[in-house]
Amino acid sequence: MTEQKLTAENNGMRMGFLTALVLVVYTGVAAMVGFLGKLEAGALDVLLLAAGVVLAIRRLKQAYGPNLTYFQGFSTGIITALTASVLLGAFFWLLGGISKEAVRQIEARDLFGADMGVLIGGLGIILMGTMTGVVTSLIAMQYFKSDEHQSLPEMER
Repeated sequence: MTEQKLTAENNGMRMGFLTALVLVVYTGVAAMVGFLGKLEAGALDVLLLAAGVVLAIRRLKQAYGPNLTYFQGFSTGIITALTASVLLGAFFWLLGGISKEAVRQIEARDLFGADMGVLIGGLGIILMGTMTGVVTSLIAMQYFKSDEHQSLPEMER
């Protein structure tokens, strides 16, 4: 069996599934214990997603070394975030169908008093997660590409 070469796409999908697994387990536990309605619950979701994106880029950097292009790292981060967010959104839809109490914990009202439905909530999770992944990927790639530049003392010589 031949070893498959690690690409930005398959790395993003694999790490996205692993990140989604962590997010789904955390969200399920938070819903069971009644923590899902707290602001900190959503913040921890974002931190877990950002950690998954950074780990995906780090994994690709270890495989490619100095040959990693900015776009490869950026795209693997976006694919990781998109995959994890879509799976978390799907889990939220499933959770909304199973437990109305879990949805009531995070129910939000807009300015006009209309309830946020499960569908809109899941779409919001996908949008917020993907955009968080884009920003995290930009920041992480600044870090992972910085070691290829000269340090300040070398430039002063």
